[in-house]
Amino acid sequence: MNSQIRITPIRLVDQNGDMVGVVETPEALKMAQEASLDLVEVSPEARPPVCKIMDYGKIQYKKKKQQGTGKKKTRQQQLKQIRLRAKTGQHDIDFKVKKARGFLERKDKVKVNVLFRGRENAHHDRGREMLLEIIDTLEDIAIVEKPPGMEGPRSMSMTLIPISKG
Repeated sequence: MNSQIRITPIRLVDQNGDMVGVVETPEALKMAQEASLDLVEVSPEARPPVCKIMDYGKIQYKKKKQQGTGKKKTRQQQLKQIRLRAKTGQHDIDFKVKKARGFLERKDKVKVNVLFRGRENAHHDRGREMLLEIIDTLEDIAIVEKPPGMEGPRSMSMTLIPISKG
């Protein structure tokens, strides 16, 4: 067995957490082998360094498992887009708003685009009305990150973000 602990003597803590005291390193290694455990340096800065008799593999496993559970709980926020046209009917708007509500409940951002083609370009006011109506409908669950505005000559958009309850 190859020992990584080169300094002798060391302050030893046994597998039960009891302080054994200052011991020579080979003697501490022998005690760890008798207990079928590892001798782990816990505090290398201390003089003499503090070492503990423990199952090092078990500690590493618990640490890795703990890191894994932390990752599962976080979810990356996504940007979901909803596209409408200036001529879109009220029922279709209501359906799209329902989808947007679902996205916001899952803590995603929602970008609502109103596209204008041909003669629809003369009705930018209708697009703005639609977006303001959507803001009013979703005000209980979302706040406006980017207010309604033109993006290029043929589209108007806004971005909504979920209200964080915390």
